[in-house]
Amino acid sequence: MKNLKILMAAFIVGLGLLSFTTINPDKNEAEKQSASLPKGYEIGDEAADFKLKNVDGKMVSLNDYKQAKGFIVVFTCNHCPYAKKYEDRIIELDKKYKSLGYPVIAINPNDPAVQPEDSYQKMIERAKEKGFTFPYLMDEGQKVYPQYGATKTPHVFLLQKEGGKNIVKYIGAIDNNYENPNDVSEYYVQDAVNALLRGEAIKTPKTVAIGCTVKVKK
Repeated sequence: MKNLKILMAAFIVGLGLLSFTTINPDKNEAEKQSASLPKGYEIGDEAADFKLKNVDGKMVSLNDYKQAKGFIVVFTCNHCPYAKKYEDRIIELDKKYKSLGYPVIAINPNDPAVQPEDSYQKMIERAKEKGFTFPYLMDEGQKVYPQYGATKTPHVFLLQKEGGKNIVKYIGAIDNNYENPNDVSEYYVQDAVNALLRGEAIKTPKTVAIGCTVKVKK
């Protein structure tokens, strides 16, 4: 009888573990995906260049911008409500800092097979509709966003040219209020670029990006 009770207890525990695994497949898949991705950049790392297709059909790389002092690289997309909330602010960042040497380079990291709203054709339509003043590139094959370590849309990586290298100076959110630009109290990207322009250290070099997860095939 004692052995039977032990066997029954072990059986119940086993069922519980099986049930937990079945109920939480997304968590398990997310953990596997996270483990398989490169770590991504940290502050002070050199960011590799890339060559991606813009919505105008041309290939764009950081090396094309010979006069730039750095770049505001923003991983963003069409469908994400967070990304949509930030579109006008991203345009304003480009308008404000492009002439000062820090243009915006936007990259869509999502797989269109998973999220059709983020297809290349939809990107063309969105860029035209919103009047994007910056390149909007497709990370075809999803090779660039893992190098950077982007996990959200939007996710910003501020780069500065130093000795021919693009050095990561800021990583994270655009500001501290995605819902309403009028309620923003911390302008992370603006403050970071302004610090670089003044030759000063960035007060807050890293923040937590808030947005939608990057869409990847399971």
